[in-house]
Amino acid sequence: MLQRPDLRFLLLPLPEFALLPFGGFLDKLRFSADDEDYSRQRYCTWTILGLQPGHVSSSSGAALRVEATPQELTLAEHDYLVLFGGRNAQATAALAPAYRGLLRRAVRAGVKLVAIDNASFLLAACGLLDGHQVAVHWRHQAEFRASFAHLRLAHERLYSIDSERISCAGGTAAIDLAVELLARGSGRARALKGLADMLVDETRSGQHALRSLHGTSSGERHVDRAIALMRHGLASADGIEQLAASVGISRRQLDRLFRARQGMSAREYWNELRLQHVRWRLLNSSHSLAQIADEIGASDASHLGKLFRQRFGVAPGAFRRQGGMPS
Repeated sequence: MLQRPDLRFLLLPLPEFALLPFGGFLDKLRFSADDEDYSRQRYCTWTILGLQPGHVSSSSGAALRVEATPQELTLAEHDYLVLFGGRNAQATAALAPAYRGLLRRAVRAGVKLVAIDNASFLLAACGLLDGHQVAVHWRHQAEFRASFAHLRLAHERLYSIDSERISCAGGTAAIDLAVELLARGSGRARALKGLADMLVDETRSGQHALRSLHGTSSGERHVDRAIALMRHGLASADGIEQLAASVGISRRQLDRLFRARQGMSAREYWNELRLQHVRWRLLNSSHSLAQIADEIGASDASHLGKLFRQRFGVAPGAFRRQGGMPS
C-alpha cells in the first residue's frame, strides 16, 4: 500500500525565474522526501507546473521542462503552490492577467501560496497579498513599496509565513523556507535531512540578520546598520541626524565611520545609494522617471534628471536607450 505523502508541492517557475532559489528549494525537498538518497517522492511530492506544456526559460537561459498544466491535475490534492519569480519585477507583475485565474482557483481549493523572489509582485498585482505581511529582497523593497503602498513589508526578513500567504526574499533563503515548511508538515528531523550534503551548516529563521549586511566590529555594525536603514528609506525625508540617532551614535561619529570605510560622508553615501538605485531601475524596468523619482524621494523627474546627469554624465532617457554604461 502506497504511503500518502505528508506534503504535496506544485512548483511554478515564472518566465526568467532565478535558478538559485529554485534549485535550493527543490533539492531540499528531494533530500527530505526519502529515507535514503534515492530521490523517491515518498514523504513529500512535487510537480513542476506551467500554464502551457513545454519549457520555461530561467534568467540564465537554462530551460526547465513543464511536467503538468493546471488542466491535468486537481489543485485541491496539493498543499502548496510555490511561485519562483522572474528577474524583472515589473514584468513579473505584468503577468497577472495570465496567472490570476489559476492563483484564485488555488486559493479556493485551500492551497497555500508561496512567493519566492519577485513572485511577490505577481501575487500583489493579483490582489492576493492584501492584509498580509510580505518579505521582499532588499534590492526590490523600494520598488515594491512604490507599486503596492498599501501592503506591509516585513523588513529585514528572509521569509514571512503569514497564514495562507508565504513570501521569501529569494536566493539561498529558499532553502531555509523549505526547511521550515517541511518541519511543519513532516517533522523537524526529516526537514533537516540532507543539509550536510548541501554543505549547509545550519538553517536560518525568517528574522536572521545577514552578516553580509551587518559588520562584526562596533564601527562596522554602526555603518552596516545605517546602510540597511538607508536602503529601506531611499524615499525618506529624514536627515543624517535622525539616521545617526537610529543607529545610536552622533552624526559626527557616523560621518567619521563612513569616511573611514566608504571614503565619503554618510549623506554622500545615501545620495549615491539612491542614484545607483535609479540606475538599476532604468535598466531593469520600464517605469517612468517620475515614478522612479518617487521611489527615492526626489521632488520631480526634472530634478532627478539633473542629479543623474551630474553623476553619470548622461540623461536618464539616453542611458536607458543605450542599455547602460559603466558606473
